[in-house]
Amino acid sequence: MIKLNSQKLRKHTPTEEELKQIKRKPLYIICENILDTYNVGAIFRLADAAAASGVYLVGETATPDDPKIGHKIHKASVGTWRWTPWFYTKTVKEAVNQIRNSKFEIPNKFKIPNSKLKTTKNSVSLSNLQTFKLNIVAVEQHPKSVPYNKYNYQFPLAMILGHETTGVSDEALALSDAIVEIPMHGVNNSMNVMVSLAIVLWYILSK
Repeated sequence: MIKLNSQKLRKHTPTEEELKQIKRKPLYIICENILDTYNVGAIFRLADAAAASGVYLVGETATPDDPKIGHKIHKASVGTWRWTPWFYTKTVKEAVNQIRNSKFEIPNKFKIPNSKLKTTKNSVSLSNLQTFKLNIVAVEQHPKSVPYNKYNYQFPLAMILGHETTGVSDEALALSDAIVEIPMHGVNNSMNVMVSLAIVLWYILSK
């Protein structure tokens, strides 16, 4: 698979063939009302590094095609926004519904032996797949949260990240199967949103 440094990523537009070479994980990142374009760009870099299947930009979250501030995401993402599929939705519920009806590649270790499911090559619709339930996890401080390293994450997985100040909305939390948080041991009570994603994401991938 092609590997590019930041300088080449900023200039190179991927071909359809190059995009097909990426073996994506059944992992989705939902960004709800994330206002800082640097955070959005950094999340694209993380999504690319993890080979995520898609990034959903929700509500007031800035998008790469925004004529006024999209260029800031381009810069912060060092071009990786071109390499990860992204979508805009008005609500988290809409994003979740789209993911549930999307198609994704299932690595062999996630496949079910002797499955009679009708698939197209290695893709299968989540809406027709009852054996695999979409696992929705919000990264947020909450009375019902558990430490991020104590939860049993399952693929396919959608991770919800929220507004830099107000966090994940109550509506989005209600859609989640679990809420996880990163323990804070100093005086600061919260972590930057893209740093939080990096910590939780790489813990998941290490497992």
